[in-house]
Amino acid sequence: MLTKAEKTKQFILETAVPLYNEKGISGVNIDDVLEASKLTKGCLYGHFESKEDLSEQVVELALKMITEKIRNAVYSGKTIKAKIFAFLDFYKNPIETFISGGCPIFNTAVEADDNYPVIKEKVAKVFKNGQQELTALLQEGINNGEFSAKLDPAVFAFKLVASVEGGIVMCRVMNTAKPMQGLIKSLKSELEQYLI
Repeated sequence: MLTKAEKTKQFILETAVPLYNEKGISGVNIDDVLEASKLTKGCLYGHFESKEDLSEQVVELALKMITEKIRNAVYSGKTIKAKIFAFLDFYKNPIETFISGGCPIFNTAVEADDNYPVIKEKVAKVFKNGQQELTALLQEGINNGEFSAKLDPAVFAFKLVASVEGGIVMCRVMNTAKPMQGLIKSLKSELEQYLI
């Protein structure tokens, strides 16, 4: 059970996640968070040492939220093919995203690249873990005879993530989900070529 202070801190973080995802780390200021949460500056700084501390914790929560949502979708699949398809389907509508403003992994990666080394490391860890999980799933599919050994799990896992993340950005800029649906269909078709 969370204490009152822990609940308040969690509320601040959850309130700030969409703000950060839409405006970016440098685009959000403390007043935005105060206005959205209807809390005082004293209350906010009772839970966070600085805007940098708040930003790091907000990003960490956003990454955790998106990672858990993706994992839940993926692991609902019964076969490895179904799991990979569930991963792709998670991204089928890049306009209406789980957290408003697009993919928090990509959004944060771009902004943190040169400006926020601590946050960049958090995003890198999410990318690495995601790659490893997809690679392990594809390898499991080869091991259990679902896929041909001609499939290179690491290369295909990278291709999935790079394609989807790039597709999100392009679709959001063009304000259309249609190209993403074509991309997902193409990636599914490519994976099916390795089915035994």
